Amino acid sequence: MKPRLNDLVATAKVVSIPLRTKFRGLTERELLVFEGPNGWSEWAAFTEYDDEEAATWLQAAIEWGFEDLPEPVRKHVPVNAILPAVATEEVAKVLGRAGKFSTVKVKVADAKQTAADDLARILEVKQLYPDTKLRLDANGGFTVSQALDLITEIENNAIDLEFFEQPVAAIAELAELRIEISKRGQKTLVAADESVRRSSDPLAVELAGAADLLVLKSAPLGGIKSALAVANSSKLKICASSAMQSSIGLAAELHFASCLSELNYDAGLGTGYLFGGDLTADRLVPENGVLELRRPEINTSSLEILKAEDHRYDWWVARLERCSRILGLES
Repeated sequence: MKPRLNDLVATAKVVSIPLRTKFRGLTERELLVFEGPNGWSEWAAFTEYDDEEAATWLQAAIEWGFEDLPEPVRKHVPVNAILPAVATEEVAKVLGRAGKFSTVKVKVADAKQTAADDLARILEVKQLYPDTKLRLDANGGFTVSQALDLITEIENNAIDLEFFEQPVAAIAELAELRIEISKRGQKTLVAADESVRRSSDPLAVELAGAADLLVLKSAPLGGIKSALAVANSSKLKICASSAMQSSIGLAAELHFASCLSELNYDAGLGTGYLFGGDLTADRLVPENGVLELRRPEINTSSLEILKAEDHRYDWWVARLERCSRILGLES
């Protein structure tokens, strides 16, 4: 079922959810939700994204709310904890909220921090959780040289990385980095995340030799079916992940992970503890490092409590109208 624009606007709510810890420079997560035949759906394209990119996220939200969905092959998905680019003294407090976990993803390359800050945070994690698997995520924030320097420091400290997610921005830079890692006899695997946003991107990454694995999220790829098509066509291993969504949006990413033929890595879905609020009474947070497949019901009182200011609602609805036109929705 393809909705009309008016169907989306009729139930659209815009909320601003506070974050317990600054994440990607954000202190709150602003997003729009609407109701479809399947239940509530979330459109959480970051505000800096242009309309073309945001429209792909809207297509994913429409799929989750209005379309038939693939059948999952599992009911439980192991997830990693995530550590934002916090100061070293905050590491224990932030990860303490995550509960039980066997893998931590550490954010690095924050514009307001140094390489020494990144290394100190990584060393603190390993000291507190010596048996935990460790992966890094730079969101494309490093140069090749900077990424190599950090990898060298980590290996010099006898730390094994599960993988390094999007250390540099461009596919060509990822390929260059992998060549340099190999030349130096280093072991770090490189994962592509932001470099995979269209169905053709995985092939481009593979042909360039730019990654050892792909980190996939269904929202940026236009939905669960599109993301599964990418996963099934790639020769690389897949790690399912998410993009700081509320439990409404996170449920769609969980469904995607539950549909993958195999889980090669703990999924990046354990982000619920980073939020200071949510849109459901029964938040989608892991128990003993695992998420159970379910679709949480929206809490209408939360919609009111977390309601964004009127001018932000107007901004999102105007964006919704533009992106709906890109998708060819009727009014």
